[in-house]
Amino acid sequence: MRKILFTVLGLMVAAGAQAAEVGGVKLDDKATLGGQELVLNGAGVRSRAVFKVYVGSLYVPAKATTLAAVLEKAPRRFQLNILRSLSSDQLIDALSDGLKDNTSAEELAAIKPQVDQLVATMKSLGDVKEGDVVTLDFVDGATKIALNGAAKGSIAGDPFNRALTRIWLGDKPAQADLKKAMLGG
Repeated sequence: MRKILFTVLGLMVAAGAQAAEVGGVKLDDKATLGGQELVLNGAGVRSRAVFKVYVGSLYVPAKATTLAAVLEKAPRRFQLNILRSLSSDQLIDALSDGLKDNTSAEELAAIKPQVDQLVATMKSLGDVKEGDVVTLDFVDGATKIALNGAAKGSIAGDPFNRALTRIWLGDKPAQADLKKAMLGG
């Protein structure tokens, strides 16, 4: 009986380590970034036509339900769990379109060097495959990009990261229901 009790308790603790399963991807309920613990704010599936592209999740220091509240919090992480293989050009095009849709021409001109650096970094990733994880972390005033936990680049500047954040949470997000899910809705 004692053995069963410990087994059940162990399973309950293990189950508590997983916050959610979205699109077949198990997401941790917490992440650590810059020495600070972040909580899973929300997650959803990004689709194009009939294809599921990635599970997008947002981690922040404390729950937030609006873009403004997310932008007040740092560090923060956008995590993309890839559900289908994508070329670096597909990633670049999607990010570029999201930036154009949610950033004024003046703001975009001001962050052009950082956008060029983003393009070069994403190009260096090569093609991403189903099961890969891309993270975009904003910590210590820079956006740090990683693939499967390996650092791939760092892009300085809060204005750039604000523009990047608006790709998913802005007025014209990549996908409305993904925005809602990331904001915990």
